[in-house]
Amino acid sequence: MRWWREQRETAVFAATTLLLLTGLAFAAAGERDWANRVWVAATVFGLAYSTVALIEAARRREASVDVIAWLALAGALWVGEALAGAVIALMLASGALLEARAQARARRELSALVARAPRTARRDTASGPVEIPVAEVAVGDRLVVGAGEILPVDGRLVDRAVLDESALTGEPIPVERRAGEDVRSGVVNAGQAFRMTATAGAEASTYAGVVRLVEQAQAQSAPFVRVADRVAVAFVPVTLLLAGLAWAFTGDPVRAVAVLVVATPCPLLLAAPIAIISGISRAARTGVIVKGGSALERLAAGRVLLFDKTGTLTAGRPVLTDVVTAADGTLAADEILRLAGSLDQTSAHVLAGAIVTAARDRGLRLSAAEQVVERHGHGIEGTVDGRRVRLGKASTIAGGPMPPWMRHARRRAALEGSLTVFVAVDGVPAGVLLLEDPIRPQAPRMVRALRAAGIGRVVLVTGDHADTAETVGRVVGVDAVHADRDPADKLALVRAEQRRAPTIMVGDGINDAPALAAAGVGVALAARGATASAEAADVVLTVDRIAALADAILIARRCRTIAFWAVGVGMGLSAVAMLVAAAGFLPPVAGAVLQEGIDVAAIAIALIALIPGKTHTVRLPAADLATLQRLYTEHRQVRPLVERVRTVADALDRPPYETGPVRELLDELQDRLVAHERAEEAELLPIMARALGGIEATSGLSRTHAEIEHQISRLRRTVEDLIPEVEPEDVTDVRRLLYGLYAILRLHNAQEEEGAFSLVPEPSRT
Repeated sequence: MRWWREQRETAVFAATTLLLLTGLAFAAAGERDWANRVWVAATVFGLAYSTVALIEAARRREASVDVIAWLALAGALWVGEALAGAVIALMLASGALLEARAQARARRELSALVARAPRTARRDTASGPVEIPVAEVAVGDRLVVGAGEILPVDGRLVDRAVLDESALTGEPIPVERRAGEDVRSGVVNAGQAFRMTATAGAEASTYAGVVRLVEQAQAQSAPFVRVADRVAVAFVPVTLLLAGLAWAFTGDPVRAVAVLVVATPCPLLLAAPIAIISGISRAARTGVIVKGGSALERLAAGRVLLFDKTGTLTAGRPVLTDVVTAADGTLAADEILRLAGSLDQTSAHVLAGAIVTAARDRGLRLSAAEQVVERHGHGIEGTVDGRRVRLGKASTIAGGPMPPWMRHARRRAALEGSLTVFVAVDGVPAGVLLLEDPIRPQAPRMVRALRAAGIGRVVLVTGDHADTAETVGRVVGVDAVHADRDPADKLALVRAEQRRAPTIMVGDGINDAPALAAAGVGVALAARGATASAEAADVVLTVDRIAALADAILIARRCRTIAFWAVGVGMGLSAVAMLVAAAGFLPPVAGAVLQEGIDVAAIAIALIALIPGKTHTVRLPAADLATLQRLYTEHRQVRPLVERVRTVADALDRPPYETGPVRELLDELQDRLVAHERAEEAELLPIMARALGGIEATSGLSRTHAEIEHQISRLRRTVEDLIPEVEPEDVTDVRRLLYGLYAILRLHNAQEEEGAFSLVPEPSRT
């Protein structure tokens, strides 16, 4: 029975084809009677198959247009058109086979996601790895993942790993993950075997969530498909009326049979769902799971886009921006960060990972912390290399009135919207770590791309403070900003916008779930795991790249257009063929052949939706991508040097005015920063010009490269002209130049990250 369910269409097609060809062979040999007998057998076989299909539809309580094919087959037997009956039977079988194959082709990416779900895991035991069913993996289990194996559950790396994340992200370039990083199930080990600790069971892991989303996507029909089904059913009485009129006016039942033969509305029944599922499958290839055809159509219709801020327009995870040292400068910034990172290796706090990552990115050697005590809301304390280190709030670290440098750091953080972690070493306040949730470099470009795709209004709605939200809104280019909004406020805003035009709401947190469910289309960013937002959403991005949303909208609109074209062309040709048959110019045999051609044409048009169309994602050659990744690594490495420009300028606020730090800074700027900017001018800008369309796209960056060198040269001449006894007026010029250089560097870095380094796939940017 299972074989029959899976191969039924192929078997019926093979049987009807064999019978038709056998009849033709008899006819060619002059055995007309035998030919008719074989063709009658083919017709009866087709009639039986059609009867079974009608019974199955009746059991599902679905109206079926197979009644037209059934009447055509019965009519061919009645009027003695055995050859026409055999051709109709072949047409019916080939139509079913075409539908099955086209649906399978359209669902290929979705089915591949489900088929590759991991089923076993290898638990690391004292006696060696033991293979177990993936359902038996428990949180905390130590697992071994061999080369080429799929990660069975979500976990945290014990060893370094090289992973192929293309199944989830669509990016073909393997990425390197460090020990301690979180990894997701469903990705492939592209390097040596490694160990990981399970942080979720199989059902709660990322890939299981993706599979559930795919199953939902396959189960739902689009409104256009449902309308097509209703139109197809309504087409039945029209067909019967036309066939009856052709018979009544001419007295020739063969004309009625001919009308029935060409009247099967296969373009409606096949083309529409194939085009829709092709679009869903195409979107899945880009890392976007669309939960059914209805969601795809509503995505195509969206005109207003609402964004949450955190994790959507911003990275959703803090990064270290600067280290402020105590006024006495007892400890250097790198040493403060090293001690803090060493201590935070043992913490699960949301900021700890950012501090540890920043320390490792700067190449600092982290030590094991001892006697660690962490108290929620108060901070963490422990011993690192014999020194007592404490991280926490200002009140915890200062232990009394804050010194001026700490107050200055707090004021600066408040102005910049940064988070602060205060550091004390051996009971003495030593520094402040400044962290922020950065705007995604590709966010401004993506907003522009969404407008180009037909989104007329972009709204930022967030629970964050107004000043921070307004800053993000200005940078990315939204039309309106609504800050300090709780989930109920977000829900009300979505409903208000929905009354004006079809909406798309994008978010990634549990607090976004109500708004996602209320929007015309809810889009969840679930690249870091399936959340409540993913369950409430209609569209789920499994990639940490919001540009995929613009691509998904283009795909949705394109496949909807293709569906209309496939149906319009197919039904238009069928209508013309019906009229020609009713007029007596199209006999049943020719009509059956013509209808088969119409079906094939309609399905072929629908499958165009699988062909890649216009997207906003820029695909780079492997060599260019490798160069970009190398330059981006260097770009991140010079970020601390950029922040030192401001730190050195701040230190010149009171006598004695030490110019030594300025001279050291200048040497590093010349050796590292200028060399990096020249490398970008020679290598980065040509890549941008090729990818983004000409040298005009790079002229602004080229100009700031020149300005940076000019400002560094002016600063050096100013410092070299200083006499040993530095006067306040001299320091004013130096600070002015330092602050000006700092502003240019910050703006230039932001432009590079948006214009060039946003082309680097997101996994490689973490």
